[in-house]
Amino acid sequence: MFRVSKNPREEQAVNDNPTNATAPAVPSSSVPSAPAPRAVTESEVLARDIKDGKLSGFVGAGTVLKGEATFKALLRVDGHLSGRIASADGTLIVSVGGQVDADIEVAVAIINGTVNGDIVASKRIEMGRAAKVTGNIQTPALVVENGAVFEGSCRMLQLKEAQDKRREEEARLVASEDGARTAEEPTTEISDYAV
Repeated sequence: MFRVSKNPREEQAVNDNPTNATAPAVPSSSVPSAPAPRAVTESEVLARDIKDGKLSGFVGAGTVLKGEATFKALLRVDGHLSGRIASADGTLIVSVGGQVDADIEVAVAIINGTVNGDIVASKRIEMGRAAKVTGNIQTPALVVENGAVFEGSCRMLQLKEAQDKRREEEARLVASEDGARTAEEPTTEISDYAV
C-alpha cells in the first residue's frame, strides 16, 4: 500500500489498528500544517535588541576601537575595545571572541572573553568558563564559572548607596556626640569671675 502522508502518528495508528489499513489516506495538501520554525540569526537578535532599546552599542568581531565608551543600557563587545568604559547603570558583555584592554566602571560586567584592566561593578561581575581577566576587580557579588582565569585582586564592596548611608550615620553620630558633650559641660558667665 502506498501512503501519501508521512506523519509518524498516522503511520503508528495504522500499524496499531489493522482495520484502519484499508482507510483511504488523507492527502497531505489538504491537512493544514504550521510553518516550520525558523532559526533566528544573531544579527536579527541584535537588531531587535537595538530597536527595543535593550542594546546601546555593539563592537563586532574584527572591529578595533580605541577611546572612551560610555553607554546607558547594554554594550556588547565581540571585537577589540581599548581605552576606558563607563556606565552607571549599564551592563557590559564581553563575548568569547571579544577583548577589552580598558579600565571598566559599570553596574554589571559579564565576561566570557579577555579583559586586561581593572573592573569596578556596582552590582555584580560574572566570569564565564572562557573568561581571562587580568586586573583588579571590585564588586559586591562575584560569579566565577569553572575554567575562568583570573589574575589580580578581588575586593567585595558594599553598594555605594550603603556606603553613603553608613557615612551619613557616622557623621550624625559624631555631630550628636559633640552636641551631647557641649550640653554636659557647665556654662559659666563672665560675671561669675572676679576681676
